[in-house]
Amino acid sequence: MADSTVIEVYSIGTELVMGRIQDTNAHWIAAQIAQLGGALRRMTIVPDEIDDVIAAVGGGIDRGTDIIVMTGGLGPTPDDMTVEAVSRILGAQTIVHEPTLEDFMSRRNITDPAEVTDAMIKMATVPEGADVFQNHAGWAPCIRVTKDDSTLFILPGPPKEMEALFSGYVAEFISASYQTKNAALRVIVNMSESEVSPLLEAAMEKYPTTYLKAYVAMRHSMNQGLPVDIVATGDDAADAHHILNATVEHFSRLVTAKGKQMELYDE
Repeated sequence: MADSTVIEVYSIGTELVMGRIQDTNAHWIAAQIAQLGGALRRMTIVPDEIDDVIAAVGGGIDRGTDIIVMTGGLGPTPDDMTVEAVSRILGAQTIVHEPTLEDFMSRRNITDPAEVTDAMIKMATVPEGADVFQNHAGWAPCIRVTKDDSTLFILPGPPKEMEALFSGYVAEFISASYQTKNAALRVIVNMSESEVSPLLEAAMEKYPTTYLKAYVAMRHSMNQGLPVDIVATGDDAADAHHILNATVEHFSRLVTAKGKQMELYDE
């Protein structure tokens, strides 16, 4: 994709429209997109009404939006309609994603299929043909589908789950969409979030076109320490890599000065 790639964010939830809770998800996502160099065109809050979701998201597709990020409406209750709405937009059937259901059963130590609940089945239901990414910070997975020229990412509403899935799957996709300007690297530090946060800020202050993020939600599942992504934005690929290398060296010195260690993430 070119640098003209456009992104829209949709938060699904009647409780958001009614003002019962604040839409912190959209605020957080907008900040991530900006740091990644993305162009966010609009943020929209939509109630849990299937026709409203179809109209809102369908409008984004009609506008030729390159990346659409949706949060909410993936839970087990009757008002969670996002999967059904997206399936109708795609003209696709909904199916139970067996690997997701198997993951649910494994995590709950269920061996008898008869013990699978309707709630588990609903959260494992996706549009046919979707790419599905497991949610190790919660339950409902991240779902990716395409319609015309638009790629849609559907994320659960709970903030910690949404942030972990966005960081694990969506951020990489956005970064790749601007690959002529961005360069990224993941490192591991043996520090707590409170210890590393001032160092992240110091590195970003020294190199203003970089973005550093620690992923606390991924720490325990990785068993390697605290992962930190370093994303640099430059005028072109060479410039971005030059800034990235300088930032990594600077961040490493800051970590070492605190008596801690930094190493490259080994996938």
